Amino acid sequence: MSIERERLEKDGSAWKRWGPYLSERAWGTVREDYSAGGSAWEYFPHEHARARVYRWNEDGLAGVCDDQQRLCVALALWNGRDPILKERLFGLTGTEGNHGEDVKEYYYYLDATPTHSYMRWLYKYPQAEFPYARLVEEGSRRGKDEPELELIDTGVFADDRYWDVTVEYAKGGPDDLLMRVTAFNRGPEPATLHLLPTLWFRNTWAWGYDDRRPLLTASPAPPAPTGRRHPGPGDGVRAVHAHHHTLGDYAFCAEHADALLFTENETNAARLFGGANATPHVKDAFHESLVHGRRDAVSAEPRGTKAAAWYQRTVAAGGSTVLRLRLRTATAGTLPAPFADFDAVFADRLREADAFYAELQPPGLDADQRAVQRQAFAGMLWSKQFYHYNVQQWLDGDPAQPPPPPERQRGRNHQWAHLNNADIISMPDKWEYPWYAAWDLGFHCLPLALLDPEFAKAQLILLGREWYQHPNGQIPAYEWAFGDVNPPVYAWAAYRVFQITARRTGVADHDFLERVFHKLLINFTWWVNRKDTEGNNVFEGGFLGLDNIGVFDRSAPLPTGGYLEQSDGTSWMGVFSLNLMAIALELAQHNAVYEDIATKFFEHFLYIAGAMNHMGGDGVSLWDDGDEFFYDVLHHPDGHRERLTLRSLVGLTPLFAVETIEPALLAKVPNFALRLQWFLDHRPELAGLVSRWCDPGAGERRLVALVRGHRMKALLTRMLDPAEFLSEHGIRSLSKSYEAAPYRLHVNGSEYGVEYVAAESRSGTFGGNSNWRGPVWVPMNYLLIEALQKFHHYYGDDFTVECPTGSGRFLTLDEVADELSQRLIRLFTRDADGRRPVFGGQETLQRDPHWRDHVLFYEYFHGDNGAGLGASHQTGWTGLVAKLIQQQGMKG
Repeated sequence: MSIERERLEKDGSAWKRWGPYLSERAWGTVREDYSAGGSAWEYFPHEHARARVYRWNEDGLAGVCDDQQRLCVALALWNGRDPILKERLFGLTGTEGNHGEDVKEYYYYLDATPTHSYMRWLYKYPQAEFPYARLVEEGSRRGKDEPELELIDTGVFADDRYWDVTVEYAKGGPDDLLMRVTAFNRGPEPATLHLLPTLWFRNTWAWGYDDRRPLLTASPAPPAPTGRRHPGPGDGVRAVHAHHHTLGDYAFCAEHADALLFTENETNAARLFGGANATPHVKDAFHESLVHGRRDAVSAEPRGTKAAAWYQRTVAAGGSTVLRLRLRTATAGTLPAPFADFDAVFADRLREADAFYAELQPPGLDADQRAVQRQAFAGMLWSKQFYHYNVQQWLDGDPAQPPPPPERQRGRNHQWAHLNNADIISMPDKWEYPWYAAWDLGFHCLPLALLDPEFAKAQLILLGREWYQHPNGQIPAYEWAFGDVNPPVYAWAAYRVFQITARRTGVADHDFLERVFHKLLINFTWWVNRKDTEGNNVFEGGFLGLDNIGVFDRSAPLPTGGYLEQSDGTSWMGVFSLNLMAIALELAQHNAVYEDIATKFFEHFLYIAGAMNHMGGDGVSLWDDGDEFFYDVLHHPDGHRERLTLRSLVGLTPLFAVETIEPALLAKVPNFALRLQWFLDHRPELAGLVSRWCDPGAGERRLVALVRGHRMKALLTRMLDPAEFLSEHGIRSLSKSYEAAPYRLHVNGSEYGVEYVAAESRSGTFGGNSNWRGPVWVPMNYLLIEALQKFHHYYGDDFTVECPTGSGRFLTLDEVADELSQRLIRLFTRDADGRRPVFGGQETLQRDPHWRDHVLFYEYFHGDNGAGLGASHQTGWTGLVAKLIQQQGMKG
């Protein structure tokens, strides 16, 4: 066992006390929005962020903090030309970008270990003035039919005039954090850079609950060790003592800093609002001091709640400079030499990180696949965030602050007043989506289970805790609308994490599974009671994550009136039923009580399957015999139904609902086996939905699925057709046939249309920045791959399908799953020409040795060429590619 894995299993919670838990964007979030109308982007814009104190969370560059975000560390930069001290990442808001919100920076998560004992982050900082105004103006000017203007398109990286700034952290112990900052001048001439490693306390004293103020003060510098002096413009070691009433005492030591700067983490009310400041020195003091030359902006006294070690370095062309800093527990006046073992600790932690991944990664991977997977894992680990949001306090306002407008009491999330979150949570993207989303988090937990089994399980347990799950049973969706509806992947994720961690650790954690299961029962009941309008086992669901995929915004009342009977909503409930049946059967092998519950979900699934396949009403079912595809059905106010014959992922979702029941399992749960047989004998109209495969000498294997045999083959014929869903890089979200002939629907004198768009959507149907009208989405592809593997387990190698459709090439379903896996993996790996599809046509990213091996894991991918689109650090669910690489490597 590697040292890192042993550390994780023996003392993981202590070693994870400090981690990359700082957000990359706290401005523009719902939590910081105290407006009457819920205009989060406008109420707290980027322009305010440097001068206005956050209420709920902090942000920063390459930031770390303790697990309650009391004390934070991050890097600030200034190139001498920018109008803003670079303390946080910049991007366009939802209304500024022509395709929604979008971070306009280049940064990379290069490495990390599960205990955060070693972490590496890279930022590319232009030496020219950062083009803030141009990015905003161009983003606002361009229409949805035009591509986004990216930072590299502005020319600020021309002639390699930029800095590669690498931030590394290594731990000497659970409360001993070493920080190494290396700035490389990639340009052709000497250049000057200001670097400010910054230490500050989150402001918890200004709200009226606890006015105890922590304190940062300059400390006597510890002695420099003999013979280890690293010459630099600064002299010796400078130190800051940090005291917090619950965290304790820490020392922050900076080697050869030019100066220590101090101020308070307080709002500059005079600049922002024309009011009086609470303190003479405020949050944006370092910006004012460096950028505007106001030396009096920083405190003359070496004390405050925010401090920075200031380094000004001029670096030759092609050269670099290195800063060394250390944060560790200490008592004032007893600071030992902090840098004597600094390089040795870094070397040890990096060696241990290499050993951890060498143990984890299968031998069948080549060097490029290993590098891609390790960066995907790094992104998963760096994307943890301390997420703080007490909805009742947010609605009511704070005692020491002006009361919120009365509209808030009936506004966003007012029905979620029980929600009180203050935890470390895996984020979809710490800039684009710096808040958890229930179904994203389910996907995150699969690759996380390979890295850190206990963390993956804890994340799933968290969603069901009473301060998360609504008393009515609903799982919170995301902070913009906790009451919105995400697909119910929670049960699937829990069972898969159970299976993965059992293989990884050799221990089947039935306590975890049982604990989650009881919360899932409550959630399932909420679905059945709230999303089946007519009680016919056909579900609406609403949003279900697939924004922009359909004719209408499914989160809003339909412009036609009535409601949608959703193919995907009904399919997801079929998946949910089978997941709960599988979990109950697992638990029933250890507690016979669960056999009754397994029978209940088997029966419920059959009713859903019957409705899915045969539901008629006025003769309109979800399955179209002519097209051999599943569609949504529009239920008009007058009662008649109309099938929306739009071929999209909605119609492929029924493939997800598949399980096999092994004869050996049935032998262990005899009561379930008897009830299953009784049901099949006495309900012949539903018995045909369960296939049987007799294995001589072993008994009957059962296939329980929404689609089988001919219908399954018909769906795969469409799915594997390059003219429809199959691209070189995975399954598209919408049939490509709508590129030449867009779908049209005429209702009540109005026309609604949907067309295939391989890249960013030209429709704002749902709003925001997501696009399901053509691109490839990794999580849905992943579920299709798993479904194919399950079908293959039942049908075996004798069952083949043409792949691609029309090619004359026939593959088993397992081979089709492998084919799709490889296509997704090839989004990120180099092809024969050394190009990575994820980088599209951007030649610098494809060819430059300082760019080409730094991979980004986008939210979704161009349906024709595989270029990355949407959020650029969506390692959350796109991180599933790490799991696919693992699986393919095991086969190799």
